[in-house]
Amino acid sequence: MAVSAAGPARPGEYGDRVVAVEPGDIEPIAAQDRHGTPRQLFWTWSSPNLEFATIFVGVLAVSVFGLPFWPALAAIALGNGLGALTHGVLSARGPRYGVPQMVLSRLGFGYWGNLVPATLMSVTAGIGWFAVNSVSGAFALNTLTALPLPASLAVVVAIQIGIAFFGHNLVQAYEKYVFAVLAVIFAIVAVVTFAQSHPNAPGGSGGVGGFLLTTGAAFGYAAGWNPYAADYTRYLPATVSGRAVGWFAALGLFLSCSVLMAVGAAAATIGGGADETPTAAFTGHLPGWLAAITLLAIVLGAVAANALNVYSGALAFLTLGITLPLAWRRAIVALGFGAVGFVLALLGLSDAGAAYENFLLVISYWIAPWLAVILVDQWLRTGQDVAPLLADRSRIGWPGLVSFLTGAVVSIVFFANQSLYLAPVPKAMPQVGDITFLVGFTITGAMYAILGRIR
Repeated sequence: MAVSAAGPARPGEYGDRVVAVEPGDIEPIAAQDRHGTPRQLFWTWSSPNLEFATIFVGVLAVSVFGLPFWPALAAIALGNGLGALTHGVLSARGPRYGVPQMVLSRLGFGYWGNLVPATLMSVTAGIGWFAVNSVSGAFALNTLTALPLPASLAVVVAIQIGIAFFGHNLVQAYEKYVFAVLAVIFAIVAVVTFAQSHPNAPGGSGGVGGFLLTTGAAFGYAAGWNPYAADYTRYLPATVSGRAVGWFAALGLFLSCSVLMAVGAAAATIGGGADETPTAAFTGHLPGWLAAITLLAIVLGAVAANALNVYSGALAFLTLGITLPLAWRRAIVALGFGAVGFVLALLGLSDAGAAYENFLLVISYWIAPWLAVILVDQWLRTGQDVAPLLADRSRIGWPGLVSFLTGAVVSIVFFANQSLYLAPVPKAMPQVGDITFLVGFTITGAMYAILGRIR
C-alpha cells in the first residue's frame, strides 16, 4: 500500500523480524511494529564509528592540521560533544512521530523547501559517506588478504548493500552483534597505540587555526549523523522516555568518536611509511596478529557505517516525493545508491586522504545551518501538535529555506579548505582557521528565529 509520509501508518506486518525485507519506506510506523529499548541506541551509534574513517580524523588533526596531541584531543572532544548533543536532541523525537529524520525536517523547511536539505542528505549519506567508508574497508581488506583493491572494494560494497537492502531490523541487528567484536579489538589497539605514542612531542604550527580546523572536522564527522537521527528511533514504542533515547544516542556517538579519534591522533605521533596505504600505515606499529585482526575490524566497521549510510540515504531520497511504482521502493533505491557509491569509491582509491579531508569540512558547511533551522523551529513550536504539518504539501517553508541559504552563502567567505577554496577571511588571517560551521549556524539560527516567529 503506497501512502504519503506522515499519513496513515502502514499495516503492522514487520515487527522484529530480522531476515525480512522491511515493507514501506517513510510513512509512520504502526504501533504493532514498534519494538526495542533506548539502550540499543548505544551500540547503534557506537558500532558505525568503530572504524578507520573515525581514526583518520585524529590522524588529520596532528599530521595535517599541525596540532600537538593534547590540543588535538581537546578540539576532538569539543567537536564531538557539539555533534553528539544535537544528535541526542534530534533522536528523542523519533518515537513520538514514527517518521525518518528528513521527514521531520519538513517542520522547519516546509514540504517543498525541504527538498534542498533532503537532496544534500541523499548525496552525502547514500553516495559520499558510502564511498568514503567503502574505500577504507577496501584498503583494509586489500592489506589483509592481498586481494586487488577493486575486488576488495566489490566485496565490501556487496555486504553493505545486502544489509541495507533488508532494512531497519537487520541493520540494527548487525550493529548490535558487531559492537562487542569491534569494541574489544579497538580497546586492545588503543592500549598498544598509546603505549608507543609520544603525546608530549611538539606539534606543527597549527595554533588556533589548526584547533578550529580540527573542531570543525570532528563536528562535521559527529554531526554528519544528525540527519539520520530519527531513522533509528522511529521504531521504538511511542511511550519510551525521550530523555533516555537522547542520552543513549548521544553517549554512543560521543564515546566511540572521541576514543577512536584520540587513537588516531596518538598513532600520528608514532609515524608511518609515506608510501603505504592509510590503513597499512595505521597498523604498521602493531604486532602482526593484532594488525591482522585490526584490519578485519576496519572492514567490519566500514560495513557497520555504510549499512546506515545506504539505508538513511534511501529514506532521504524518498522524502523528495519521487514516485516509484515498486513494492520495495526503499530497498531498490538502496541498491541504486550502492552502485553509484561503488563507482565513486573506485575513482577515489588513488587519493583517499585528501578527498576525505575535503569531504569532512564540506559536510559541516551545510549541516550546521540545517541544524540551526531544525533546533530553532523545535524551540518555536514547543507545545504544538506538529504531526499534520509533516505531509502538508502546501507548505513552501520559505523562512527556513531563506535562512538556510543565507547562512550557507554568507559563511562561504570563511571557507578554509586549502585544496578546494581558501576564502578571503582565512586567507587574510590564517590563524582563524575554519569557523564556517559556527558562522553558518549562528547566522541561520538568528535569522530563522526572526522569520520563523513572524511566519
